[in-house]
Amino acid sequence: MMYQTIRLEYYTKQKQAWPKEGKHILAQYDADSVIVYQAYRPAIGLFAVENQYFGGEFSLNRMSWIKPNFLWMMYRSNWARTPGQEIVCGVRLKRDFFDEVVRTAVPSSFDKTRYKDQTEWKRAVKRSSVRLQWDPDHGPSGNKCERRAIQLGLRGDILEQYSRDAIIEIINMTPFIQNQISHLAQHYNGLLTPEESIYPLP
Repeated sequence: MMYQTIRLEYYTKQKQAWPKEGKHILAQYDADSVIVYQAYRPAIGLFAVENQYFGGEFSLNRMSWIKPNFLWMMYRSNWARTPGQEIVCGVRLKRDFFDEVVRTAVPSSFDKTRYKDQTEWKRAVKRSSVRLQWDPDHGPSGNKCERRAIQLGLRGDILEQYSRDAIIEIINMTPFIQNQISHLAQHYNGLLTPEESIYPLP
């Protein structure tokens, strides 16, 4: 099944294949691309869909967070019903760009397995254009999972690349999301979500 160019699968089927715990990037990807999600007010989201890049009222002067996990985006935007997040964009990125984003990401909190002390970590945070955060993943109704989902904060040159050159296409997911909301109250029977599997880390 497809929504425009995004592959879909029944949530109840996908849930059986996803890991129940641990840190994982769940994403839809192929040899050349990865899909990430963002939610915006109409002035920004509809501009992006129409022009196929982020411009207009989109700010390059603040950190912008991308999420490869669709259900995490649904939790964050309350299925595109949160004011200011009514337009959910599915952004198909060049895979080599996404891999570079992950490779250069610095965690939002101190990780003693990666940095010898707080000073070294703070120095890395200051230099990096990419922030990494592992948050509890969520089910369709917003219930927390043991599994952790990634979100990546972009700023500076990386954000500028993301806004234009890294984009293959931008899809307005909101009509699809609105069609799926009715399935949330039926034990998720019939609920379709983008097909996602564990992304192999670069």
